[in-house]
Amino acid sequence: MKNDLAPHVSRRTFMFAAAATGGVGIVSAVGLALMGARRNADQIDRRRSQIESPIEVVRRFCAAWSDNIGAAELAAFFTDNAVYHNIPLAPVTGREAIAKTISSFIRPGAPGIESIEFRVINIAANGPVVMTERVDVFTLPGKSFELQVMGDLRSQ
Repeated sequence: MKNDLAPHVSRRTFMFAAAATGGVGIVSAVGLALMGARRNADQIDRRRSQIESPIEVVRRFCAAWSDNIGAAELAAFFTDNAVYHNIPLAPVTGREAIAKTISSFIRPGAPGIESIEFRVINIAANGPVVMTERVDVFTLPGKSFELQVMGDLRSQ
């Protein structure tokens, strides 16, 4: 599935398939904003554009993790009513709650994490639903570890 087209598969089927193939974690974010990270989250809602495809937005969101930006800027990718579910954490709703969740594991969040990089392996979309297969790389002083992830993001 290296191309941007994929046959329609129900989310339930996808989740079961991901679990059956050994997906370590599934990240689901509903309500990804189309304009992306900006300092003023309200500005995103007012200036949201259909120019970017949902895949382009998700690619920018994944790339933003490597750019050493803060939790508020990462949360600015989401709409005010977005639901962010980072397994095994409980789902959270809204930019403020999403920023708080993200800040719990990014710099200067959890002790020792120097950086987080999302390496997208495969990406596919069906309308506003974007599925990613990726490897999240966590760098700590003197070492790093990789986490295989399947992600389900929906842009509005």
